[in-house]
Amino acid sequence: MTPGALGHLAMLAFSALVAGSFSLGALMANEVDPAAFNALRFVLGAACVGALAWQRGVWSGAALRAPWRYAVLGGFFALYFVLMFEGLKSAPPVSAAAVFTLVPLMSAVFAYVLLRQILYARMALALSIGAAGALWVIFRADLSAVMAFDVGRGEAIYFIGCISHAIYTPMVRRLNRGESAVMFTFGTLVAGAVILLVYSGAEIVRTDWAAMPAMVWICLIYVAVFATATTVVLLQFATLRLPSAKVMAYTYLVPSWVIVWEISLGNGAPSSLVLGGVALTVLALLMLLRDDSLPAR
Repeated sequence: MTPGALGHLAMLAFSALVAGSFSLGALMANEVDPAAFNALRFVLGAACVGALAWQRGVWSGAALRAPWRYAVLGGFFALYFVLMFEGLKSAPPVSAAAVFTLVPLMSAVFAYVLLRQILYARMALALSIGAAGALWVIFRADLSAVMAFDVGRGEAIYFIGCISHAIYTPMVRRLNRGESAVMFTFGTLVAGAVILLVYSGAEIVRTDWAAMPAMVWICLIYVAVFATATTVVLLQFATLRLPSAKVMAYTYLVPSWVIVWEISLGNGAPSSLVLGGVALTVLALLMLLRDDSLPAR
């Protein structure tokens, strides 16, 4: 198998693992405070990524210089995840995943502001098609809801989180000083953990963790190990073998994977009209993957 094919395979796994966060998160979002839950998630995730850095021999104390950078990135990252789980209290997983597909388009805007990266016309078209499909799903394929701009509360909350994620993406490149992806992620997770522990410390103490349903612990282990540590490895693997724009394109596959997760969990599939919007996000993915004019990095 060619390096490029291995990169695509890694991103297929990446998008499937990310999708699981939406379906599992929706099952337990109302059981625990989002900030307290994500504080534990960041602690466990940092431990996993730190162990990975040590095992791979890329551990470097010098990578932790200028810690304010990690505080900035950890703050954006923590806000994204807290608002994601807050939004999942009421937003259906497929709709939330559709909101997530708006991140590439917003990231392109922030990348121009922060890095002066130019958005090529064909790439802009693909991102616009993906955004149109995402909006159709977010409004639940209801044209009257589109006209009235009737957005669900959960989707609106998560959209704010996605703005934070969209800023975070170009900020990583802006603030990175040559550190490895694993060490840079470790610093970000540690900073995010500290911020959330301080913010939600009282709630963590008040929470009766022993009485929590099993699904809370299943989701915690999943998001810490698979949706954080494992996806870091997959993303790093793929970025060394694929153009960055094509790596980003796999964001558009997440709603399709969420549908698979929902069906496997016995929650059924969305309506055919909603599936039409999901199909547009897949079309955007295919356009980006087939566009040979995209820059290599």
